[in-house]
Amino acid sequence: MYKKILFCLDNSDYANAGVEAGLTIAGASRSIVAGCHVYAARLHSERFREMEDGLPPEYRTEDKLKGQREVHEGLIEQGLKIISDSYLAPFLARAEAAGLAATGVSREGKNFEEVVREAEENAYDLVVMGAHGLGKTGLSRIGSVVERAARRVKTDILIMRDASYPWPSGDIIAAIDGSAASFGALNAAVHLSKVFNTGVAALSAFDPDFHRTAFRSIAGVLSDEAGRLFRFKEQEKLHDEIIDAGLARIYAGHLESAAKTAGAAGIILKTTLLSGKASAEIISYCRTKMPFILALGRTGAHATATLDIGSVAENCLREAPCNILITSGKAALPPSVASGVEWDVEAEKILLSIPSFVRVLVRKMAEDAATKDGVAVITPQFMRKVRERLGK
Repeated sequence: MYKKILFCLDNSDYANAGVEAGLTIAGASRSIVAGCHVYAARLHSERFREMEDGLPPEYRTEDKLKGQREVHEGLIEQGLKIISDSYLAPFLARAEAAGLAATGVSREGKNFEEVVREAEENAYDLVVMGAHGLGKTGLSRIGSVVERAARRVKTDILIMRDASYPWPSGDIIAAIDGSAASFGALNAAVHLSKVFNTGVAALSAFDPDFHRTAFRSIAGVLSDEAGRLFRFKEQEKLHDEIIDAGLARIYAGHLESAAKTAGAAGIILKTTLLSGKASAEIISYCRTKMPFILALGRTGAHATATLDIGSVAENCLREAPCNILITSGKAALPPSVASGVEWDVEAEKILLSIPSFVRVLVRKMAEDAATKDGVAVITPQFMRKVRERLGK
């Protein structure tokens, strides 16, 4: 699955755990691997210049300062390069022992920026990083370098939070929301479960409380006349009795599709449907079950073209207690997700006029009814027929 893997090295326990896990992945695919360490010589030089005003007067002459700068910059550059080489050498030896083609890369600059540049310039399939670096404190949720890199790297990224690896325990879990990105995460989870010989599971979380709260907040600002026009009481009953149950059905359908996808790869998928705020439910589940890896698509079902990372992936990156795989690939949706029922132009216009937070549900209900009735094309007349059924 991964042909070229980049390892970010800083000699922390987390980065070293990443080396062990990543080389296991590389060994299964015979991947090309590269270790990278970033050092900041220019930053040290800038800090030294900022302190020059505090030197004794005899050291602040132009000749003295020039000499001090040259000595300092030479020592810093050389010293940091030696440190970088010392990080790379064990990695290269470990990769060689595993029979893998490996290179070492030293880059000077801002840590996360150079990691992103290296990943883009050399087209890696996977970036492996530790969740924390050597500067971790007791209050750290996630290292600043990995958090910034995770937002910007355009390929898959594995973040190792378990510094005790190489003895994995727990399943690899994929978070499914029905998007092509989430099925891409499922494909990665299935692949890695075979690499690490673990179970694989899928979670799907729907949030009825958000829709109910949003719906009732609308009613709070409606005038009496607008409320009568909106038929709020009738709509509220429809929402509580149909929409909440419909959401559960939609997300259960996503899990059924995930099980079929995994089954086609020879995997028996364990599935769990959760009710509540998606990221909160997934994080809580991971704290209880402690999976080996949580795999998520970079973005989700409501992503826009300019979004760098979805809120669920971002929150799980910070708070989930397990290793995290954020995937960037998208998979073709299974037939049960991508319905074969067509919509005519007028019916599609009606669908687009429906508020976005219930549009997916309305589409699902209409397509399910069309499939059951043997209807190939949904029309406005058929939509009214479905609506009449629901009102009974």
